[in-house]
Amino acid sequence: MALTPTEKPADKDRSGSDEAFLREVDDAVRASDLSSFWTRYGRWLLAAVVAGLLAFAGWIIYHNQMQAAADLQSEEFVDAMDKLRAGQEKEARAKLAVLAKADQPGYRAMAQLVEANLLGEDGETKKAIAIYAKVAGDDSLPQTFRDLALIRQVSAEFDAIAPQQVIDRLKPLATAGHPYFGSAGELTALAYMKMGKDNLAGPIFAQIAKQEDAPQTLRSRAQQMAGALGIDTVQLDVTRNAAAKAGDSAAKGE
Repeated sequence: MALTPTEKPADKDRSGSDEAFLREVDDAVRASDLSSFWTRYGRWLLAAVVAGLLAFAGWIIYHNQMQAAADLQSEEFVDAMDKLRAGQEKEARAKLAVLAKADQPGYRAMAQLVEANLLGEDGETKKAIAIYAKVAGDDSLPQTFRDLALIRQVSAEFDAIAPQQVIDRLKPLATAGHPYFGSAGELTALAYMKMGKDNLAGPIFAQIAKQEDAPQTLRSRAQQMAGALGIDTVQLDVTRNAAAKAGDSAAKGE
């Protein structure tokens, strides 16, 4: 390639040499900076990495221990129930007493509820109510167990407290669609009847009778109560089915 009039061979060689030198200097500076950085901060970075690994290992160990404890508590609870069925109540209650103080909230709640049920069967109603109230008010327990404990508490106290108290306590649960609507609704309806408000009790019984996920015995009982209060749940079903079919036909343009 021909040189331009102003470019000399020596100038071109010196330019390339300068660029190579600058690259070497830049690489040396970077290496020096990296070396200085590692000398100054290397130990701290290494300590942070080790701390992170130790924390992760600790979390794994803790998780495995919690799982092992939960498995053990599950076995203990099943064993306690087996002993109850076998008539070994003393041994079963001893296991339940331990589980009632367990770290796992589910088994802690179940153990207390079973113990309260046993006390109720023994006629020790006040002690049973105290345990139900304790479980119902324990924020550390799953809500489903707390709701169940509240229903059991109100049921045990039903004859001793004012009907309005029953209604007020169970109001959050006595709504159609709630998992415990059947039991809470039945107590609420009975409370209305005690107040002479059959017009409010009847529709609740009718709703319970139609709750498909409720126990059949409870639905049958509710249907009988609704009928006694002048509400024919069978006729209501016929009317609703007819209305539903009419709505479907209208939607299809038939």
